[in-house]
Order: sequence, then structure tokens, then C-alpha cells
Amino acid sequence: MSQGFSKSSIGRKVLMALSGFFLLVFLLQHFVINFLSVISAEAFNTASLFMGTNPLIQYLMQPVLLFGVIFHLIMGITLELKNKQARPIQYAKTNGGVNSSWMSRNMIITGIMVMLFLGLHFYDFWIPEIKTKFIEGNMSGLNANGEVRFYEELVHKFADPIRVGIYVLSFVFLSLHLLHGFQSAFQSVGFNHNKYTPNIKKLGTLYAIAIPVGFIFIALFHHFINNAH
Repeated sequence: MSQGFSKSSIGRKVLMALSGFFLLVFLLQHFVINFLSVISAEAFNTASLFMGTNPLIQYLMQPVLLFGVIFHLIMGITLELKNKQARPIQYAKTNGGVNSSWMSRNMIITGIMVMLFLGLHFYDFWIPEIKTKFIEGNMSGLNANGEVRFYEELVHKFADPIRVGIYVLSFVFLSLHLLHGFQSAFQSVGFNHNKYTPNIKKLGTLYAIAIPVGFIFIALFHHFINNAH
């Protein structure tokens, strides 16, 4: 491997890690707000109304988030292609799984599955929100009855069992992606310490399991409790 490629590869990995950190923070914040819908419809509506009407979030953070998602996907695909070019013989005589986990060898697969889910998520929530605000001109966050509309819309989306099943499966893939991605991000930025790295791995495992399971619980809760007939 040439020195130039090595340097560019390291730079890509660092950028990939930094975008990953950004998305990890967003995912945690997104989970906290969505979990409020299980605790209190009023609390969820209050938090969603703030997020949905705050100009800083709408006109600055939202475009940055969209850029971060697209950048992370493109950078991941680029790194995978570069790695394959650097290894023209793909483990012809050795087992590639001996020194690596399934998650680490299939990050591109789990990543693409997560991105496909995000497409559905945008279709379900983000695109209708853009339509309501910028096409219909309703920036208030209220429905026709003058009530905050976010909780009602969330519950309605989880009435469809097929959609709920897709959500559950997608968060399983997200968990697999995070099981390797969390600790890999720290290694990419050069953080590797004998004392702290084991704790980071434990934290990464906890995050990679707890957050997706939490999202699955939210979807199942609204499907079986709030949409029960």
C-alpha cells in the first residue's frame, strides 16, 4: 500500500468516525424525545413542538443532519471500495472471519440496510413534515382542531403491522452496525488506551443494544397498546 493511499485512507476513516459521532449524538437525542411518547403524550408533544418550530433546529441543524447522513453513507461506501482495491485477492486461501467479527466484515451491508430504513423514515415523517410546513404553510405544529399534532401522527404511523415489522428489523440491523461502529469510531480518531478502551467497548455494546431495543419497544408499544382494537 502506498504512503499516499495510507494517508488518504486515514483521513477518510477519521471523517467517517467524526460523522459517526455526530449521528450517535443525534440518535440518542432522537430516542429520548421519542421515548417521551411512551411516558406522556403531552411531554412528547411539547418536545416535538419545540424541535419542529425552533428556527435554529429547522434551518441549521436539520440540513446539517441530512448532510451528515448522506456524508456517512458515501464515506462508508468509498472506504469499502478503497479497501477492496487494496486487497485484490479476497482471502483466497484464508478465512476472513478468523480475526474479525461478522459485524466488522459486513458494515457496508448493515449500513445500507439502515439507510434504506431511513428512506422509509423520511417518507413516513420528514417528507410529510416538509409538506405540512413549507407547502401547506402550517408552521404552528397544530392540527385543524388547534391541537398539537405530533403524538397523534406518531401513533397513527405505528398502526400498520407491516410498517412496525420493517421498523423492528431495521433496528436489528442498526444494532449490528453499531456493535462494531461505536468502538471503531474511537479507534479511527486514535483513541486506544489499555485502561479506557475496554470500558469504551462495554459502553459501545450497551449503546448498540439499548438504543435499538428502545426504539423497537416504542414501535411495539404504540402498535399493541395505542392501536389495540
